[in-house]
Amino acid sequence: MSEQQAFDATARKRLYWHSRRGMWELDLMLVPFIENCFDGLSDEDQYAYQTLLACEDQDLFLWLMRRELPDDPALTPIITRIVDYAESTHTSDVRPL
Repeated sequence: MSEQQAFDATARKRLYWHSRRGMWELDLMLVPFIENCFDGLSDEDQYAYQTLLACEDQDLFLWLMRRELPDDPALTPIITRIVDYAESTHTSDVRPL
């Protein structure tokens, strides 16, 4: 494994852990998205996802539940992709603890 590959693997693991927010509704949307979609995103969208993860849980919840739009319009496309992916996947087998 090259140094760059090792860095990428470490960075990806860090993003995965930052995607686990501890709020069930957010975890249901962010974790499957990073597991199944992140690698296929453009560099711009990957950067937007990383920027999104730096936001507060309360804001993420409002945006991902479509109750508000973010102040930063650059986040809207990645939020839309996450919501679209969540709506197109089967999550009925997932139950709260």
